[in-house]
Amino acid sequence: MLKSLVLILSIALFQFSLTAQKIDKDKSIVNFKIGNMGGLNSVKGTFSGFSGNVVFSPHDLSSAKIDVCIDASTVNTGNKKRDNHLRTEDFFEVEKYPKICFNAKEIIKSTNGFIAKGTLKMHGVTKTVEIPLTYENNMLTGKLKVNRFDYKIGEDTGTFMVGTEAEITINCQLKPQ
Repeated sequence: MLKSLVLILSIALFQFSLTAQKIDKDKSIVNFKIGNMGGLNSVKGTFSGFSGNVVFSPHDLSSAKIDVCIDASTVNTGNKKRDNHLRTEDFFEVEKYPKICFNAKEIIKSTNGFIAKGTLKMHGVTKTVEIPLTYENNMLTGKLKVNRFDYKIGEDTGTFMVGTEAEITINCQLKPQ
């Protein structure tokens, strides 16, 4: 009887740990930093508006996956004029490409945490990326660098006023199950 109860509880906990987790939209954000003025300065900003699904258990990565998007129109650098310009066809073209999405079908253990292997789709361009992740207190944090020209963002703007490579930090807060 006790063995049966332990088996049933183990199966229930296993299934529970592999269900999609809800994203806490109020606590999830993407931060970025990109150089400008020939590298003399940098612009910091954020994106919000998370949506999607995450299946993640640090104890069982066999079914782990991430399928999330952010709302490109939420770009915020603290400068309304610049933010409005970033939303235009010169950069993110948010009317045509409203979402920036990451889809990882594989997450593996690494020496410093985890690595999510998947695709990043932005501005109509999809590229394969690997995002190093950490997981603590139901927060998945990832860091990567993105070359904006790889995604055809701001190709006509040059690199003096806007740098080429953005440093991105993703903070995806998962609601406890």
